[in-house]
Amino acid sequence: MNVAEKNIINIVQDEEPAVVAMPFDKLKGSFIYIICGVIGRLPFHALRILGLRILKAKIGKRTGIYRGFEVRRPRFLTIGNSSVVGHGALLDARCGLTIGDNVNLSNEVMIWTLHHDYNDRNFAQTGAPVIIGNYAWICSRAIILPGVTIGEGAVVAAGAVVARDVAPYTVVGGVPAKPIAKRNEHLTYDLGDAIIPII
Repeated sequence: MNVAEKNIINIVQDEEPAVVAMPFDKLKGSFIYIICGVIGRLPFHALRILGLRILKAKIGKRTGIYRGFEVRRPRFLTIGNSSVVGHGALLDARCGLTIGDNVNLSNEVMIWTLHHDYNDRNFAQTGAPVIIGNYAWICSRAIILPGVTIGEGAVVAAGAVVARDVAPYTVVGGVPAKPIAKRNEHLTYDLGDAIIPII
């Protein structure tokens, strides 16, 4: 069982992610959202990561989270070791978001786990967990939609919109994203070596 599967099982066993919020939950969620906004502006990776860990996010070692990011429901967020989250990234963990080791999320990436059903007469919310495998690279301004799994070593090109799973070591691009190339399967780099602590 991999980290992603364990995280999904923990979410189901510990507490189901809420889809319909009650008034108190909305107030609590708004407060946490404001706190996350402040955390996203702090000057050092260590402070930002500490703030997210206080809000129950699970974040590995040698990971860098750059300023201006936004996290929704941090307690359902898991980030592995030596991963990088770029400036202005949006990480929606309301239905569970698992990011593996050595993952590069470039600037202004958007990952959604919850959205609206446009065919529902009440515009109901619907969602599913997102899983991003080790060594994946999500390029700038790419959008990942609910329920998607990005395989190990996969690359999502800049500006792509991903609505379906991406196979390991596959490069996808476009709207909607489609396979455009294959990637080397023998990756050994450690992104933790490249993190600049004060940015």
